[in-house]
Amino acid sequence: MEKVLVTGATGFIGLHCIDQLLNQGYAVNGSLRSPKRKDEIFNALKNKNTPTENLNLFIFNLTEDDGWDEGMQGCDYLLHVASPLSMQARDDDYFVKPAVAGVKRAFKFAKKHNIKKVVLTSSVAAIIETDEDKEYFDETDWSDLECRKINSYAKSKTLAEKAAWDFVNEHKNPFELAVINPALVTGPSLTVDLGESNKAIEMVVTGKMPVAIPMQFGFVDVRDVAAAHILAMQNASSNGERFALSEKDLSYKEIAKILRDKGFKKAPKISVSLWVAKFLANFNKELKITVPFMGKVRSLSKSSKAIDVLGWNPRPAEESILDVANQIKEMGLINK
Repeated sequence: MEKVLVTGATGFIGLHCIDQLLNQGYAVNGSLRSPKRKDEIFNALKNKNTPTENLNLFIFNLTEDDGWDEGMQGCDYLLHVASPLSMQARDDDYFVKPAVAGVKRAFKFAKKHNIKKVVLTSSVAAIIETDEDKEYFDETDWSDLECRKINSYAKSKTLAEKAAWDFVNEHKNPFELAVINPALVTGPSLTVDLGESNKAIEMVVTGKMPVAIPMQFGFVDVRDVAAAHILAMQNASSNGERFALSEKDLSYKEIAKILRDKGFKKAPKISVSLWVAKFLANFNKELKITVPFMGKVRSLSKSSKAIDVLGWNPRPAEESILDVANQIKEMGLINK
């Protein structure tokens, strides 16, 4: 039985990776930072009737060597998913240092333990953040670290991914590497922690975003992101490749309509212009978080590479949005 180490076991994407791997017959080691969350992982998987007899959890983190040897022991593959993510934090210290250190540490131990292949979770944020006058991007594009408006999260993803490719080149292919660059990841969480990226939907469905602001994202479902990781791990054609994942672009106006049409009455009915949205953000902390992204058009070309090379088959973004909206409702987070 082949064994896979998944870092970030409690994370939104990481736990979905573990769920799918176990259901496909792999043994899985998972990393987490606190032993207090072990029961959370096992309970979430048992609630899905996912077998857990081949799951082992280990305590280690991105910034220290302790625990990596034990977690990596006997593994054939590494899905390096763990990385800092927060809608509130803004500084390089929070994002960049642990992200880059985590990649270097994970790859050092992967080489030591003769891992066959690593699949790294990067982001569209490592592709689209440039000052170039263009709207459509693909896997050949890289975010510009000198870009005037690049944020710390985009810096962390760009530098971490570059560190990954540099490691492989400098050590003359110590293992195979593939990278997954998803757009905004939405969809149901396996725990009560909805994940940071689902806040884009939570704000709309709960009425915390009173008006639809001029902003759009590429969307992709978390279950399909996890599936892409595993397909990349299994498929030799992914070796040395990046895969940008986006099912489609949707604006907040379109998201609000999707939700209202399915009975989510708190989704905004009114759309506002860019200058009005920025003005309103002065009085609404939920809107204020979105200001750096307002008015931008940054689209991934349709994810044909993942479809053609991996056989990836994503579900519609609308389905993903409604699934997480229904989970938010079931959790009692929508005030009547």
